[in-house]
Amino acid sequence: MQSATQAGTPVIEVRHVATTFGQAVVHEDVSLTIHQGEVFAIAGGNGCGKSTLLREIIGLLTPSSGTIRLFGVDSRNLEESNGRPIHRRFGVMFQHGALFSSLTLAENVAVPLREHTDLNPRLIREIVEVKIAMVGLPPDSARKFPNELSGGMRRRAALARAIVMDPELIFLDEPTAGLDPMIAAGFDELVLSLKTLLGLTVVMVTHDLDSLWRIATRVAVLGNGKVLGVGSMPELSQSKDPVIREYFHGLRGRAAQEQAAWNGKKRDA
Repeated sequence: MQSATQAGTPVIEVRHVATTFGQAVVHEDVSLTIHQGEVFAIAGGNGCGKSTLLREIIGLLTPSSGTIRLFGVDSRNLEESNGRPIHRRFGVMFQHGALFSSLTLAENVAVPLREHTDLNPRLIREIVEVKIAMVGLPPDSARKFPNELSGGMRRRAALARAIVMDPELIFLDEPTAGLDPMIAAGFDELVLSLKTLLGLTVVMVTHDLDSLWRIATRVAVLGNGKVLGVGSMPELSQSKDPVIREYFHGLRGRAAQEQAAWNGKKRDA
């Protein structure tokens, strides 16, 4: 039997999602579609509901109305027993890494394998070693605790944990927030490399305009409870929507666009 993606069904379908917390309205009517192999970014200003939408997609929150389908399965069913096979098909890197402070880097990366498989400890150790190497961390970092790692190393460790189950899809929540620009650029390049190597679909929540220009295939801009626009960065930078224009044509937006153009010229040279 064909999988949802093999049959041509989008990896993720969000239809008319509304989200309220008491009197606070986060989403009024959000719809978007994400296809296999994309680096799809969800962007927008603070408080627009980017991370809330991500948590709804992976089944940690339930929207007030509307539907979300992940690999063709309603996200509201992901906590049921029949949702377990879907959980194995995606990995999540939460904001700031969300590593367990009492576990070593290697133990953190191993958590999904210990929770969701019956693999023996030796095989788990071997898989963890491979994933740590894949994200560019040195072997001796495996024995260190999160507070002994730099911010960039913690993000790479969290990414190793997100890919340890060999998922088809990974979610990244503000992956470069607070990182030095050079370290953030290196992380973006790592994401692109792993996408190609592992055949991943990547869904990224971010407000980092440099990252959007560097690696996003398409971007959905949230605002006023809705999706204001979806497209490539060059397409969105030409939008006439006032919120999108403010987002992309402020000082930071212009600087990011100029840097992207400069990087493009260097690659073409």
